[in-house]
This record gives sequence, C-alpha cells and structure tokens, in this order.
Amino acid sequence: MHKLAFLEGRWDGPVAIMRGPGEPLHLMQSEVVRYKLDGLVMLIEGKSCGTDGNAQFEALATISFDDTSHSYRFRAYNEGHYLDTELTVLANGFSWGFSAGPARIVNIMHFTNKGEWQETGEVTVGNNPARRSVEMLLAHKP
Repeated sequence: MHKLAFLEGRWDGPVAIMRGPGEPLHLMQSEVVRYKLDGLVMLIEGKSCGTDGNAQFEALATISFDDTSHSYRFRAYNEGHYLDTELTVLANGFSWGFSAGPARIVNIMHFTNKGEWQETGEVTVGNNPARRSVEMLLAHKP
C-alpha cells in the first residue's frame, strides 16, 4: 500500500463531466484520501459540487492490496451502486476500469509536472471509438 502514499491528503479542483452531446457539466471536485487500519486500506471520499455549493455527486471508495492475487482492489460506492475492480499502480499514478453492459469505462490518473492530480475517464461502447467522459485537475491542499 506504500506505493499509493502520494494520494494521501485533500485534493480540490475543477471537473468536467460529459454525459453525451452538448456542453459538459462543470463542477468543483474534492477528494479526501486517508489510510485506515494502520495502512491496510486507503479510504477515498469524493464529492462534486455545483456553483451553489450543493453536492451533485458523492462517492466512497477503498483501495486495498490482495495478497493472494498480488493485485490492488478498488471498491467504489455511489447512488446505491457498488463496483469492485482491479487498480493498476502506474509510475506516476493509477488506472482502473470496468464493463457495464456493452460499455467499457477506463479511468487514468497521473501527476502533472506541477504535482496536480489529473484524471480522465473514457467510455467505449461496442466497436465505437472511445469518448471522453471525465476530465479532472486537482491540486493538493495542506
């Protein structure tokens, strides 16, 4: 779990969510990342708010290391849904994805040269080209 220490802390910044044709939804994103259980689990609390300060999206996720499979597990919860998938630790970030019916969703996070958390999400449906679904750029807050 020490490979993910770079995530710990509070991160804030803009997120754009593309849900189809038209203008993306622009929100402010906050991610609070903490180790729990003496470093056994990483807890991530995400929240997106509109300009009025009201929450538009909230999620809770955990990352843990599975000693049997030697892989990281990402479990996320929001709006009554549950996701359990593998998380891949990259040289300067991470990636995770899942399938939902004919769609494949992939999220990739990396650090910019300024140390910002930059994450993008892409959706691929069937044989169609991938379409950007999320763009997020977060700064670490003390």
